[in-house]
Amino acid sequence: MLSIAGHKLYAPKGIGALDVRAGTRLESLVHGAGHEGGRRAGTESVILTAALGTACALAGDLRSMETVRGLRDQFWASLRAHLGDRVVLNGHPERRLPNTLNVSFVERIGSDILAALEGIAASTGSACHSGRVELSPVLRAMGILERVGMGAARFSLGRTTAADEIAEVVERIATFLQPSAGGGAV
Repeated sequence: MLSIAGHKLYAPKGIGALDVRAGTRLESLVHGAGHEGGRRAGTESVILTAALGTACALAGDLRSMETVRGLRDQFWASLRAHLGDRVVLNGHPERRLPNTLNVSFVERIGSDILAALEGIAASTGSACHSGRVELSPVLRAMGILERVGMGAARFSLGRTTAADEIAEVVERIATFLQPSAGGGAV
């Protein structure tokens, strides 16, 4: 199966697609009619469906994705240049999404770093439950040590991301992580 969340590629929230391999059995979650081969009840929004189709067509522009990949790689290189071994790449160095940079700031707490980056939308690789921060099960399964993984942050770039924006984020992170700046050590 392959699931597509429309808002991840500039379609409106609330629309997605599911490609199901022939012969795969799925239990119906919404009962009452026989739409989608008996898998769901209700009529899809034609407008949202058209928006998803348009977004998917635009996502096929490989030149745009190569530009985003280049910016992502520039982001990573700049973080390494500023922070050295205090930042670690999470995941494979080549086989990864072209628009996503997942890194860990060693012996730091990712949410503390992101809180200091007002106006920057990013997410952490750890979960907070009842005021306690825990290492992401995915990072744990990847064998990432807690002292590294607790500083995880995921940055997503897009078609409108510019090189000067990346430079600003790197500068803000580097300033925050200066030894005198604090920054929530593990």
